[in-house]
Amino acid sequence: MRNKNVVPTGARLLIASPDIEFGMTLERFVERPELAIERCHDMAGLLRAVSRREMTVIVLDLTLSKEADINLVSFVQQRNPSTRMVLLFEMEDLEKALEGIRHGAFFYLPRSSPPSDVALAVQKALDNRQAELHLDDYEQSVFEELVGRTDAMRRVVELIRKVAPTDSTVLLLGESGTGKEVVAQTLHRLSPRRDKAFVAVNCAALTQTLLESELFGHVRGAFTGADTDKMGLFEAADGGTLFLDEVGDMEPITQAKVLRVLQNGEIRPVGDPVTRKVNVRVIAATNRDLLEAVQSLAFREDLYYRLNVIQIRIPPLRERMDALPALVNHFLALYNGRHNKNVRGVDTTAARYLQQYEYPGNVRELESIMAHAVIMADGEWITSIDLPEYMRQGITARPALAYQKRETLLSLAEMEEQHIRHALEVLKGNQSQAARKLGISRSTLWRKMREYNIEPPSGGMEDA
Repeated sequence: MRNKNVVPTGARLLIASPDIEFGMTLERFVERPELAIERCHDMAGLLRAVSRREMTVIVLDLTLSKEADINLVSFVQQRNPSTRMVLLFEMEDLEKALEGIRHGAFFYLPRSSPPSDVALAVQKALDNRQAELHLDDYEQSVFEELVGRTDAMRRVVELIRKVAPTDSTVLLLGESGTGKEVVAQTLHRLSPRRDKAFVAVNCAALTQTLLESELFGHVRGAFTGADTDKMGLFEAADGGTLFLDEVGDMEPITQAKVLRVLQNGEIRPVGDPVTRKVNVRVIAATNRDLLEAVQSLAFREDLYYRLNVIQIRIPPLRERMDALPALVNHFLALYNGRHNKNVRGVDTTAARYLQQYEYPGNVRELESIMAHAVIMADGEWITSIDLPEYMRQGITARPALAYQKRETLLSLAEMEEQHIRHALEVLKGNQSQAARKLGISRSTLWRKMREYNIEPPSGGMEDA
């Protein structure tokens, strides 16, 4: 290629064509020091090359063999989702090339195209991948600022980086308000599905009947009030990502239908005898102990393992307070825009209150606090008087809802977590003594500590 466009670092091009002379000519057009080029001339060579390492771009001649059909495009895309494929086709195989585009190929050209035209398509594919890499870097940089850079969050970010380009299901665990939907959105935006829909549903907010209709849709007359056909969220997310929040609250009947989608890629709208194919990546989230729910038969074991291919546990905000300044600035900008304010920042005293607070409601609670502060601020700086009243009482854990004359009950999980933390603090981190006092086994205590992200107090002993 004559123009020296940017090539992604470590870029590799594979030219897969039975026409050896064409492959050599194309290589001369695209060669440059920063681009590694391989050629193969049969199906075996193609499969070896794809299995050996990830290619940035593949030029695939669909006449390579009878097997070089749409299934091969899907095979390459599944193994290397970021690979850009340029298809070469005979005119009578145009429909096959179009199907290849629908399955994720980047570009297609007639086999009779001159090598210079194919070289231009290769450069477009390289440019596209380079632009995606820049976006990936930007997205990840912004995300890291907002979640923090503690060791635990570095592990989360590394998992996101590895799993985002795949179609793997992901199970997000963590307390309410930790930002599980933000992680799900980041996984989607860093994936090849970024240009398709991201659809979220809270499974705990709907009854079983309504949730089933939301997820799978229904046909007219399926039940009382079903006056028209309705598209379900699985179908709305076709090609994209569906986020199932609070999946642990899903009823068993609905669980079975979600399992069918994960196994077969099929949905059946309520009242419709005909199944429909969908291609959806599922990301699920819960603050419940799903293993415990499996053991109590409240959650299907087979669905648990389908969802739990990759598990990402998101630490609470109190364990990643280095992210607080970035989050404060983020919500400041957000609510300045929403309320047409021009608050520049937080003064020293207000900053100290924000830093000392423990945020039992996590990032969601911080957002509420910042929305309140921006609305209350009269000048360019948020002062302590602009913060919610309970934060000005020298209180670090929240009696906030009771203080605001609202009656609030903790969930059993929240009470259990607080009780375990208190026992470990009183017993100076001695886990064996804590287990005996709590009336549970040492292994159960260890599992609960892992579930709630509890670290024993500094200097605590494992056993006594």
